[in-house]
Amino acid sequence: MSNATTTPAPAQSKAKTTAAKKAAPVAREISGSVAVLEAFVEEDVDTIFGYPGGAIMPIYDALYDYQEKLKHILVRHEQGGIHAAQGYARSSGKTGVVFATSGPGATNLVTGLADAMIDSTPLVCVTGQVFAHLLGTDAFQETDVINITTPVTKWNYQVTDATEIPSVLAKAFYIAGSGRPGPVLIDITKNAQIQKFNYEGYTKCTHIRSYRPKPIVRKEYIQQAAELINQAQRPFVLFGQGVILGKAEKEFREFVEKSGIPSAWTIMGLSALPTDHPLNVGMLGMHGNYGPNVLTNECDVLIAIGMRFDDRVTGRLDKYAKQATVIHLDIDPAEIDKNVKAAVGVWGDCKETLPLLTTLIQKKSHPEWLKRFKDYYKEEVDAVIKEELNPSAEQMTMGEVMKVLNELTGGDAIIVTDVGQHQMVACRYAEFNKTRSNITSGGLGTMGFGLPAAIGAKFGAQDRTVVAIIGDGGFQMTLQELGTIMQTELNVKIMILNNHFLGMVRQWQQLFHDKRYSFVDIASPDFVMVAKGYGIAGQSIHQRADLEKAVKTMLDHKGSYLLEVVVGKENNVFPMVPQGCSVSEIRLK
Repeated sequence: MSNATTTPAPAQSKAKTTAAKKAAPVAREISGSVAVLEAFVEEDVDTIFGYPGGAIMPIYDALYDYQEKLKHILVRHEQGGIHAAQGYARSSGKTGVVFATSGPGATNLVTGLADAMIDSTPLVCVTGQVFAHLLGTDAFQETDVINITTPVTKWNYQVTDATEIPSVLAKAFYIAGSGRPGPVLIDITKNAQIQKFNYEGYTKCTHIRSYRPKPIVRKEYIQQAAELINQAQRPFVLFGQGVILGKAEKEFREFVEKSGIPSAWTIMGLSALPTDHPLNVGMLGMHGNYGPNVLTNECDVLIAIGMRFDDRVTGRLDKYAKQATVIHLDIDPAEIDKNVKAAVGVWGDCKETLPLLTTLIQKKSHPEWLKRFKDYYKEEVDAVIKEELNPSAEQMTMGEVMKVLNELTGGDAIIVTDVGQHQMVACRYAEFNKTRSNITSGGLGTMGFGLPAAIGAKFGAQDRTVVAIIGDGGFQMTLQELGTIMQTELNVKIMILNNHFLGMVRQWQQLFHDKRYSFVDIASPDFVMVAKGYGIAGQSIHQRADLEKAVKTMLDHKGSYLLEVVVGKENNVFPMVPQGCSVSEIRLK
């Protein structure tokens, strides 16, 4: 007989063996629905936004027993649910989670999926589906949700067997939150939700063979970028949401301050750098600041960080920064050279690439170059900003509302905007001290985003003041979510800037269609009475003398509050780069 069978194991080995036995998961029989909820618990999900229905009813039945572990927020429409999940993800930095049933429930998610896809928002959406044997039969509330959502998801998958659920959801959370984030949809047939199987525990996914979320950082490109920056006389930084998604605000600030380079933001990058930072020169794009747009076409080195050169930022591509040597830092290799050709493309997570770049650059300042931005800003103040923030006209402006809000919040609030003129004004004039403070629909421009996104933002950052700034048109698209606020007793501040028009469309019709106002004059209900019906306090003001007191009342009120501010009907947002023009052709009037 060998020593292996006769020699007693050392005490240490016995302890390891005992520990291994204790750590080994004990298989137990559970349903697919319970497996879904177990995955959420293991992924540290704390909030789910959803709306029940027949095809997802087994999951909701299982959720009844998980109410102490998982908070479910019953929204009033699936689109409201997914926008709320977006707001939650953007304010918290976590992955948002949504439930919806099959058919119309699933298709109501599509707008939010498209919005999250283009704005790189991490979501995991679980939809119920008809029984597997009914797929393809046009069964009641059956839709081919996989093919419908393929263009607007980072990944989607249909589960017909419960044993797949743990591994599929592990992949879903990994894909949604890693690399360039995005929405994932998992469609689960009803039989898979009901099916029992031996559950052996949940293992988080950390690797998928065919998926590389972070490209390999090539240090030779970092070196090339540093050499160009060190030689530059008129360098200019453009930063986008990639800085926020990469949690690289500190690294970005260190890079900017060492390099001394003027830096401007896309609307999705807003709040990555405090608005009062001396090197923050303002907003890029169609309604951005005068200097950043004009001087894009005068800089010698253009450094783009975590942004995608969207057409609203670039204007005419054939006239965009043709004189500049472009350096582009991005986690998604597909973005580099997609719209603007880069002399140096730096692949990688900016939290990793920025420190490497900062180490190699020389400490500099560019006072004369920075002064040019300041001079253009003074010109913009005289032509636009002075009248917008301190108007001489009788009717209030959206800009003066933002000025009062800034004074009373001190730049510490989360501002959630809908889409339209108020969005551009809020992005231009809101002040932010903290990151993840600006939440808006950027790439898709989704009206109706603001109210539900503000609900989600508050659940994601319950210790912060959340103010939703919404136009009279966008508010009416999702105002039913006031019911969600009522039921959850949430504290969200709602400001409706009411100009009695679909303002941005009207502005374009005025400027480019001979003032032919075609179906933009929108009638609205009594918003304060509507809010009152949902148990939400509020008031409507028309006079400038009432503005500061009304905003303070809204902010001090315990609980949600709706403030309608009636502003000028035909006020326009300037500066403006007309469509088809270059950024240097920006108009002040």
